[in-house]
Amino acid sequence: MATKRLEHTRNIGIIAHIDAGKTTTTERILWHAGLTHRVGNVDEGNTVTDFMPQERERGITIQSAAITCTWRDHQINVIDTPGHIDFTAEVQRSLRVLDGGVVVFDGVAGVEPQSETVWHQADRYSVPRLCFVNKMDRAGANLDETVASIQDRLGAHTIVVQMPIGREDGFSGVIDLITMQAIHQGKELAEPLVGPIPDELTEEAAQRRDAMLESLADLDDEIALLYIEHQEPDTETLLAALRKVTCDGTGVPVLCGSAFRNIGVRQVLDAVVDLLPSPVDVAPMEAISLLDETQRVTCHPNVTEPLAALVFKITTDPYVGKLSFVRVYSGILATGDTVYNAALGSTERVGRLVRMHADHREEVEEIRAGDIGAILGLKSAVTGHTLCSQDRPVALEQITFPTPVIEMAIEPASRADADKLAKALHRLGEEDPTLAVRTDERTSETTLAGMGELHLDVIVDRIRREFGVVVQVGTPKVAYCETITRPLTVEGRLVKQTGGHGQYAVAEVQFEPTEPGTGFAFENEITHGAIPREYIPSVERGIRRAMHEGILAKMPVVDIKATLVDGKYHEVDSSDRAFEGAGAIALREALERGGSVLLEPVMRVEIVAPQEYIGDIIGDLGSRAATVQGIEPRATGVQTIRADVPLARMFGYATTLRSLTQGRGVFTMQFERYQQVSEETRKELVAEVA
Repeated sequence: MATKRLEHTRNIGIIAHIDAGKTTTTERILWHAGLTHRVGNVDEGNTVTDFMPQERERGITIQSAAITCTWRDHQINVIDTPGHIDFTAEVQRSLRVLDGGVVVFDGVAGVEPQSETVWHQADRYSVPRLCFVNKMDRAGANLDETVASIQDRLGAHTIVVQMPIGREDGFSGVIDLITMQAIHQGKELAEPLVGPIPDELTEEAAQRRDAMLESLADLDDEIALLYIEHQEPDTETLLAALRKVTCDGTGVPVLCGSAFRNIGVRQVLDAVVDLLPSPVDVAPMEAISLLDETQRVTCHPNVTEPLAALVFKITTDPYVGKLSFVRVYSGILATGDTVYNAALGSTERVGRLVRMHADHREEVEEIRAGDIGAILGLKSAVTGHTLCSQDRPVALEQITFPTPVIEMAIEPASRADADKLAKALHRLGEEDPTLAVRTDERTSETTLAGMGELHLDVIVDRIRREFGVVVQVGTPKVAYCETITRPLTVEGRLVKQTGGHGQYAVAEVQFEPTEPGTGFAFENEITHGAIPREYIPSVERGIRRAMHEGILAKMPVVDIKATLVDGKYHEVDSSDRAFEGAGAIALREALERGGSVLLEPVMRVEIVAPQEYIGDIIGDLGSRAATVQGIEPRATGVQTIRADVPLARMFGYATTLRSLTQGRGVFTMQFERYQQVSEETRKELVAEVA
C-alpha cells in the first residue's frame, strides 16, 4: 500500500518567465481538480495561490505557494513559483524538493530570459519537466517557433505531443498526437468535446505524429525499431516510452493551449500523471552521515527507514506564527515526534503538522516519505536545515542562494519603532535567504540588501503593512562584495592565558577562491584529533560570521573555500567561543594576505525593441560600459539585444529606454556574475569607509 501511495504521488512545480501564465495555469488546475468552485483571475486579484496583498495589487507572484490536489486518484503537490528574477530564490528552493516541473512558455514571446534561468536551475537539480506553450490564442502565437527557441536556447530534445486547432482568435482546441483525437473546448468552463480529427487537419496531424515518433525514436530503442519497420505503436507503448525519456531527462514533451480560455489544461494534468515521475521514479536523495562525514547515506522514499526531511521554506503567519515547509525523503514525520536538527546539533519537538492549500491549512497527523507538508511553530529550523532521526543523524545537501546585488539604508521613523523593525527584519530574514541585513558598527546605519529594486520595494511594503512599522528608506545602491584572488594557508591564533580560565584556540586554515556564484564551502581535514570534533563547527561559524565584513570597504566576503587542516587546543582553556574567534582571525589574515579585491554585480540585460531604435540603444549601452553579447530578430521588425552591464550603470534605465524608443522598448535584467571593480571605483569605495 505504501509503495502504491508513493507511485500515485506527484511533487511538481509550475515555473516560467514573468507573465507567461503560471498562476492562471495553476488556477485552472485547481478548478479541474475540484479544489475550487470559482476560477481565480490574476487581473481581478482573486487567485488562490497569489494571496499576498502585494501579489494581488501588482498582478505578480512573489512567494511560491504550495497546494495539494487530486487528479485521477493521484495526489499532486503543486508549487506555483514566481517568474520575476528578483524572487528567483523562491524558484530555486522549490526545485530542490520537486520531482518534476511544468515549464510554461508564452506562445508569442517563446523563450525569455527568466525561462532560461529556471530551466538551468531545473537542470542543476536534475528535475524532469514537460513544456506547456500557453497563450496560443494571442496574435502572433506560433507553436513551431516557440519549440525552435526551446531547442536552440535551452538545448532541449523536444517531443511535440499536441498540435493546435485554429490560430490566434480562432484557436479552439488541440489534437492529441498520441491518441490521434481532437479535443475541442466550447464554453470556457464546460467539459471539452473529444472526437475525430477534422478532415482539413488530418494530413497535418499525420505529419506531426510522424515527427513526434521520429523524435521519440532518437531516444527509445523500442520506438526506433517500430519506426524503422513502419509499425504504429499503440497508446500504452507510446506513453511508456514518453514517460521513460521524460523521467530520465533525455526528452521533454511539449503541449500547447490557452490557460485563460481553459484550453489544454486538463491535458497538462493528464501529462503530469502519465509522464512525470513519482518519488519512487527519481534517484533517492543522498546525505552525509554525521557519525562519519566520509560516508554517504542513501535516503530511500520508504516509511520504514529513519526520518530524513529538508526544510525548504519558512513563512510567518500572523495567526499561527512560524510555518516550516518540509519535504520528507525517508521515514515518517509525525505529530509529537522529537526530531534532530543536523545543522544545529539539537533536538526539537514537532507540534502540529499541516498540508497546505496556499494560505489555507488542513491539519494532518503525519507527513510520510515522498510527501510535502509544513510544521507549525518549529522554533530553530531555517531554510536548508535537515530534520532527521537521532538514530541516523544525516545532513542533506544545503540549498545555495545567489548573493544580494542591491542595497539600501532603512531606519524606523521613531525610536519607539526600533525594536519592532528589528523583529520584522529578523522574521523576514528567516523567510528569505536572499535578504541580507547589515548594521554599520560605526554609524549604526542598517542596510537591507536583496536581489533587485522590486525585491526591496516588496520587503519595505511588508514591513509597513504586516508589522505596522513606519520606516524611512534611502536610495538603492549596488551591493559590492570582496574575495581573495589566490590560495594560501593561514593560522588563526587566539591565545589569552593570564591566569584563571583563559582562551586558547589555534586553527590552521587553507583558503582558496572558488568559481563566481558558488558562495562559501567549508571542509574538515583534521586528523589524529589535532582539534576535538566538537570545536570544528565553531571554526566554521567564526569564518561565516567574519565574512559579513571584509577589510577593504567593509563589504561581505563571497566565493571562498576554507579547509581546516590543522590546529591546537588546550584541555582547560579551549572552548567553542575561542575556536569561533580563531576562525574569524584566520579569515581576516587570509583577506590581508590573499590579494583581496572588490567585486561588483554584472547583469545580463535583454532588450526587445523595434529595429529602427537599435542603433540608439546600442550607443546608450556603450556609455554604460556594456558588453553586447548578441543581436537577433524576434518577430517582424523587432530585434533582441543581449548585453552584460554593470548594475551600477543600470539605475533609471527604464526611463531612458522609454525615451529612446518612444515607449515601444522593453527590457529584462538578471544577475549574471561578479567581476572586479575598476581601480577608480575601488578608490571611491575604500575612501567612503576611511
